[in-house]
Amino acid sequence: MAGRRGGIMVQTDAASTTRSSVGVWIFRVLLVAGAAFMLYSWFAPWWSAKFAVIPGDNHMVLHPWGVDVVSQVRSNIDESAFEMPFPGLFAGFMWTYLGVCMLALAASLFVNRRISLGPVNFSLAMVLILFVGLSYMAAVGLAFGIGELKASAAGANFIGKSNVLEPQSGAKVKMVSDLQIGYWLALGAGGVLTFLGLIRFLLVRKPKV
Repeated sequence: MAGRRGGIMVQTDAASTTRSSVGVWIFRVLLVAGAAFMLYSWFAPWWSAKFAVIPGDNHMVLHPWGVDVVSQVRSNIDESAFEMPFPGLFAGFMWTYLGVCMLALAASLFVNRRISLGPVNFSLAMVLILFVGLSYMAAVGLAFGIGELKASAAGANFIGKSNVLEPQSGAKVKMVSDLQIGYWLALGAGGVLTFLGLIRFLLVRKPKV
């Protein structure tokens, strides 16, 4: 009987270990996919504007690191209307932020350490993933807020149609602007990563002893 019970316990432990290993790999695949989703949204345009007097589309395009502006617009509109805060530093800060996020997600695949805040115990990996997801959603919201402030200061609408004053001639130029797919993808990527951080404990568990 003792031998039989011992064999059953070994089989149970092996099955528990297998389930735990499968859960870990499922989570790793999901997290890598979430990181790829974030990278894709990072490079996709978040917002764009078109001026009626200039041929083509997307004369101003917002990315997380700043605004790309065609030469015709740059030479006829005050740069303060589209520059991000702290020009020269903002782009570097945002690229550093992306690097930190990717390193945090990579580290969360392997760290097993737990941290305590009083009586509450957290997985460090979960904290890292939540930091990336929540901060990315905050960055998306901040980009919208800065865009609204910049547009308002220039007498324009961040979303929709506007008549923008051209400083050199004093004429008003029609501008049409709107959020692009990258904005919604970025918001979704932040939400996906936040969700993965919250459900990590369901997939990554220590096997029962």
